[in-house]
Amino acid sequence: MASAPPEEEGIFHYESINEVPMEIQKYWHQRHVVYSKYDEGIWMTDDAWFGITPEPVANMIASHVAEGAPKEKTMIIDAFAGAGGNAIAFAQSGRWERVFAIEKDPKVLKCAKHNAEVYGLANKIWWIQGDCFDVIKKRFSAMGKNAIIFASPPWGGPGYKSDAVFNLSTMQPYSLEAIYTPFAKITKDIVLYLPRTSNLNQLAKYAPEDRKLEITHYCVKGASKALCVYLGDFKFNS
Repeated sequence: MASAPPEEEGIFHYESINEVPMEIQKYWHQRHVVYSKYDEGIWMTDDAWFGITPEPVANMIASHVAEGAPKEKTMIIDAFAGAGGNAIAFAQSGRWERVFAIEKDPKVLKCAKHNAEVYGLANKIWWIQGDCFDVIKKRFSAMGKNAIIFASPPWGGPGYKSDAVFNLSTMQPYSLEAIYTPFAKITKDIVLYLPRTSNLNQLAKYAPEDRKLEITHYCVKGASKALCVYLGDFKFNS
């Protein structure tokens, strides 16, 4: 039987729509897409619902990263781990010797650890609480050449959906440049998970000189949910 969430800490497992705050009800209705094992005791904070990657998308990204990453890369760093969706998918792929997941909010990190346990992956992921920019600079400078960095940053709230073309230079709380520059000092192999309407011209300047930039849209039920841009030496068969 799944353990009860510590609701006094703002961590919940909502079982009925009557329990769910109005602003996250539409996300809760998609809970089985977000986590196929939701009913087995997934924990979430209310804010974590806004940033979670739907499980089918997380699994597809994990498959693409495993396929396209340079073969000598042995570890992956999930810089904005949230409630654990992407880190779980990376661990399930079996591609990586080590999966590191960094989360700033200790309550959300507690959810991520628990959710990995629900998926039977508690011992497959190294969890780190802290600011990802500080953690990566201090802990991964020496071994970053062996790493892929995956970054699913905050997009500034649900308001991004109203933009016909999303401006990555004004994205809050971190702009594209603010994310890319420190990470590129550690490794050139970076995957960014961004709004589906992201300005492609802003991304184009990061393309390698000798080839096009790899950008993939990820869909659920035929609707694009987000895109990933693959920076560095990723190579895909198709």
